[in-house]
Formats: sequence, C-alpha cells, structure tokens
Amino acid sequence: MTADQLFAATRIDLDAYMRRIGYSGPWDATLETLQALHYLHPQVIAFENLDPLFGNLPVRLDPEALVDKLVRKRRGGYCFEQNLLFGMVLAALGFGVTGLSARICWNQDNGVRTPRGHMLLKVMAEGAEYIADVGFGALTLTGALRLGTDREQQTPHERFRLMERNGLYRLDAEIGTDWRPVYVFDLQAQVLGDYEIANYYLSSHPSSHFRDTLIAARPFHGGRYALLGNRFTVHTFDAPPQRTLLSSVAECTTYLLPAF
Repeated sequence: MTADQLFAATRIDLDAYMRRIGYSGPWDATLETLQALHYLHPQVIAFENLDPLFGNLPVRLDPEALVDKLVRKRRGGYCFEQNLLFGMVLAALGFGVTGLSARICWNQDNGVRTPRGHMLLKVMAEGAEYIADVGFGALTLTGALRLGTDREQQTPHERFRLMERNGLYRLDAEIGTDWRPVYVFDLQAQVLGDYEIANYYLSSHPSSHFRDTLIAARPFHGGRYALLGNRFTVHTFDAPPQRTLLSSVAECTTYLLPAF
C-alpha cells in the first residue's frame, strides 16, 4: 500500500461514526465541516492507553478493528488509532488526506531527538493545506491548523503556532505566557507500515511509557481532563488546575466516570 492509498482504500460506516461523535451537520468536504468534526471527535473519543498497559495486544490498526473499538465499543485510543480513524472519515467525505509522522518535543529536554513516534494528518480543504491531529493526549488539537509559516492560530482551546525552517515544521503551544514546543515534523507521506512499526514499539517494548503508566485525556468545552497514573487534573480556561490524587476505587468512580 502506498501513501496515497492509505486512506483511499478504506471504507467506513460514516453514519455510525457521526452518531458516535454527535455530529449532525453537512457531509461536504469544506473547512467548516473539517473544523466541526475536529472539535467534536476528541471531546467524545478519549485518548487512552489501556490496551498496552494491560497487555491486550496487539493494538490493531486495520480499519475494521479501529471502527469496532473506537466507534462500536465506544472506547478511546492513542495517536495511531485516533488519527487513522479520523483520516478514514475525512477521506470518505472527499478530503485529500495524507498521513505524517512527528518527533515529540513535549516534556523532553532541549536537544533530545526522539524517534518518529507520533502520527498526525495533512488535510486539503478548500484549496489549502491544514494539519489535523485528534490524538496527542493532554494537548490534543480541537481544531485544524492552516499549514503556514510562523502563524499564531487560535483553536477552541489553546493557541498554537507552526514554525517552519528548511522544510521542517515545529508545532508550539501557548501555555500561560510561554510558547512550548509540542513536536516537529516534515511533509513526507507515511505508509501503514511506518505506523505499524512505531505502534508495535510503543505498545510492546518494555521501555515504552505506554506499558507502565496509565494515561488518559479528553478536552471538553472550556477545558481539559487529564489522567497520569493516579493523578487526575482538570484544566479550565479561567481557573488554576484542579489536581486530585486518586487512592481508591470509589474516588476513581467519582472522578473518572464523568470525565471518560
């Protein structure tokens, strides 16, 4: 399968997906539709790593498995699952979609060069290129970003910017009064095998943080939920973060069921 065939060769039950995310708007390949889907998807389909954490392997990336897990079973997933599903939906609606990969900078020391362990999408909408990414955990985009140089762009949540130097793009997020790097990427199209290799490592290698730490995240209107281990945090736009250390099943039920 070539990069161009990654999404074009797949079929998806669009009715089931639209019901899953609660979308009732038009099904046309416009920027308005792209932004509406990008806003709803991560608020409904949470980022989570339960399968690697509990050894439910392999984490499958074929279309049937993705639809069964994220749509029919109403589960969440991580970047490869989330963005492959989203790319399938966009391609079925008539968007031009290309899979890309990124090196993560978030929470990394300066100068550390991480492997290509993250998936994102390039989407053509109304003659322009956009970056879409519904699978970056606690900082998942809630809107597509115009692929331009040195542009600050507001999403329904944080403000981001894309910086380009010699064909290499860096996504930065505005956190408080600072700009922090999220990941770097180029526009080289990826094939399914590229994602399968990274997916296998992240889900199976003993040193992968997805194997030993519970991670879940979901944006909501006005903020974000984030879970790392037993630390549950609620971020809102107009108040300091609310952090809770969960120490019992009762607390997990009280805090996590409404969030995820």
